[in-house]
Amino acid sequence: MTGVENIVVQHAAAPFSARAAEICEHKGIGHPDTIADGVCEAAAVALAREYRRAFGQILHFNVDKALLIAGASEPCFGGGRIVTPATLIVCGRASNPDGHLDIDEIVASAARDYIRRSVPAAEDLLRIAPNVKEGSTNLKQLYPLGKAVVYRANDTSFGAGYAPLSPLEGYVLRLAGVLRSAEFHAMFPAAGDDYKVMGLRIGNMYSVTVALAMIDRHVRDAARYFAIKDEMTRVLRAALPQLDELVVNALDDPRANDTAALYLTVSGLSAEMGDDGQVGRGNRVNGLITPGRPMSLEAAAGKNPAAHVGKIYNVLASEIAQAICAQLPDIEEANVELVSRIGQPLDAPQLVALAVVARDRLTPKLEDDVRAVVREKLKTVDALTARLERGEIPVY
Repeated sequence: MTGVENIVVQHAAAPFSARAAEICEHKGIGHPDTIADGVCEAAAVALAREYRRAFGQILHFNVDKALLIAGASEPCFGGGRIVTPATLIVCGRASNPDGHLDIDEIVASAARDYIRRSVPAAEDLLRIAPNVKEGSTNLKQLYPLGKAVVYRANDTSFGAGYAPLSPLEGYVLRLAGVLRSAEFHAMFPAAGDDYKVMGLRIGNMYSVTVALAMIDRHVRDAARYFAIKDEMTRVLRAALPQLDELVVNALDDPRANDTAALYLTVSGLSAEMGDDGQVGRGNRVNGLITPGRPMSLEAAAGKNPAAHVGKIYNVLASEIAQAICAQLPDIEEANVELVSRIGQPLDAPQLVALAVVARDRLTPKLEDDVRAVVREKLKTVDALTARLERGEIPVY
């Protein structure tokens, strides 16, 4: 690659929102996949903190593998019971010189604290089972003990990002914010923390389907269930009047008079019985699942914030795209892909591939301006990894 320009700018014919159809999705804070992501990311932040405390630097680790195995429950109008708790297995690799740290306890404690703060309904439902082993010698050399350590990419991988959000993507995130809000839960005690928002656009028609777990102890019978759901739908539609269609719990049978045909749960979480979860199957770093956009399949949650490009480059790509659109008014949309090579400096990717939509014409001057923004953003990698280390940037 010597002598080859590795910041490649090409013209994209039209903005994404000009497509005839579009879909995107958001999985809520209590969705099993999001719980797995959140626990692993909390564990990563905790491990980074403990490495700093014990060794003065971050060592090799990745705790980006987790499987949530649903339990068993018996929902019932007025309140049912949990029969078998769910289990969340967290595994990965973590250096532990001389056995100085209790890695599994650090992971388990971080997981319990995250659940208590973010998904308290899962406290009595979820059993945490950490199983983190020592990492490979080959990868540990990227994190040598010493004050002058310079972190290098610990994987050959890529990250992707784009800006700005389309109207549909903004609607889905706004609706998710309403569903998570304290105000919504105060208004509807029956609303659980497990929800999913699926948005689609056909031409100028916007439709959203919401799956929202309902808590059985707040629902006395089927009639009350449907009354609550109707009122929820009204509130959500009022929050987003731009939507042409909004459907809540589409599988419900309106003729039902028992719990079997309704989305009714004991805890407000499908993890109690209905759905398993896994890291990396949920939201990307911008909070959305967007199959029509540039998107990496890396699980950002739980990865090492100091050197794992599967986390760093996904966030950085999004920030580069946002900076291009903010700083260059002649750019309407930016799509960014960053490719690393293991062992190379984080601020020197193998390739930065950009597809941009110019409001008028992509001139050589405008291409150079785009490259200049990229170079400036690459200089911010150290600050970005520090923010990730402190858990200041959401990655799911």
